Amino acid sequence: MSKLNEIDSKFNLLFSKKNYLLMLVGVAVILIGFLLMTGPDANTRPDGVYDPNYWNDGIFSWRRTRLAPFVILAGFGIEIYAIMMNPDKQKAK
Repeated sequence: MSKLNEIDSKFNLLFSKKNYLLMLVGVAVILIGFLLMTGPDANTRPDGVYDPNYWNDGIFSWRRTRLAPFVILAGFGIEIYAIMMNPDKQKAK
C-alpha cells in the first residue's frame, strides 16, 4: 500500500482543476468570437443567393469588425490568466 501512495505522490498535475476550468472557459469564449465573425460573404444577397453584381455591406458590420475580435482577444486573455495563475498562491491567501 505504501508503494501506491509513493506513486500517487510522484504524479502531480501541472495545473489545478480551477486552471483547467478557466482554460475551457477561454476556449469557449474564443469559439464564440469566431462564431460572431461568421455570416454571408460580400456577394450574397439577403435571400442567400450568390450574385456577383450585389455588394453586401454586412461584411463590415460592427459585430464582425469590432465585437468579434475583442471577444477573441478576451478569450486569449482568459487563457493566459488560466496558464499563469498559481493555485498554491491562491490557497495561501
